[in-house]
Amino acid sequence: MLASHLKSIVATAIAGMALINSAAIAQDAWQPTKTLEITVAAGPGGGTDQLARLMQAVITKYKMTTVPVVVVNKGGGNGAEGFLDIKLAKGEAHKLIVGTNNAYLLPLVSKLGYNWTELTPVAAVAQDDFILWTYAEAPYKTAKEYLDTAKSDPSKYRMGGSQSKDVDQTLTLLINKVHGTKFVYIPFKSGSEAATQLAGKHISFNVNNPSENLSQWKAGQVKPLCVFSKSRMALTTKVAGDMAWSDIPTCKEQGVAIDEYRFPRTVFMPGGVTQPQIQFYTDLMRRITQTPEFNEYVERNALAAGFLDSTALKNYIAADEQRALKIFGDAGWLVK
Repeated sequence: MLASHLKSIVATAIAGMALINSAAIAQDAWQPTKTLEITVAAGPGGGTDQLARLMQAVITKYKMTTVPVVVVNKGGGNGAEGFLDIKLAKGEAHKLIVGTNNAYLLPLVSKLGYNWTELTPVAAVAQDDFILWTYAEAPYKTAKEYLDTAKSDPSKYRMGGSQSKDVDQTLTLLINKVHGTKFVYIPFKSGSEAATQLAGKHISFNVNNPSENLSQWKAGQVKPLCVFSKSRMALTTKVAGDMAWSDIPTCKEQGVAIDEYRFPRTVFMPGGVTQPQIQFYTDLMRRITQTPEFNEYVERNALAAGFLDSTALKNYIAADEQRALKIFGDAGWLVK
């Protein structure tokens, strides 16, 4: 009996010590100690800016940190201004930057003074799909029918997109490569401008993200032919007439040999930071994605949900970069 009692006392003491140690570890975990600055690798008002400001609001509302959070726009050079600023802040654990795949693709096509390996991947909080859109009165029923028709006279089928040597033009090159088309690409200042041009029939198609053509789709001015995704979009709420996002077929279903083309909504911090600091922000981003506000944002913008932590994001970048190197090399875009 005595031996049993002593064992119980010892076990209780060990358990108590474990709880004390756990509490100490939790208290010792790294926390920010001054204002957290979230840089936006884009101008005000766009999707990246909206995401950063949502993060700011959610962090503040749920008291996810004890320090103030500010958002700063540095969108010059398609976001290069912001990424260079983060590179120069090496070791500074109170700065984050929100962007897309521009973080790692821009240095491949322009001499910008930074490489993504000089930054620290934190997380990807969602991904944007791309959709092949045409104007509403176009006679084409499927993406393949449209692309086959466009081969006859490419000059009549102009493609418009946001910026040059960016994601829209890259996807246009990929379509040309796999389907034998020769689309002429016209760069506009933004996806919203490309949407307006398509609605007015000044261009034949664009590959805008869902939210960029949403207003024109609801107004019956444009129609989606296919989504560049491995599976149909998950959102089943009716959006335009009797169609939901989930009703749009995949491009592969429509006979276009591109399994998937997306870009991630990424978060980076400067290089030279510690693992506990990285872990803090990775956990912070995960908590943000679990809030009702973020889920509403994903549905409103028809994003593809799916969280990537720091390691998963590094692996994603490695694979995406290899695909881009091939496309950019064929196009003669690579910086020498």
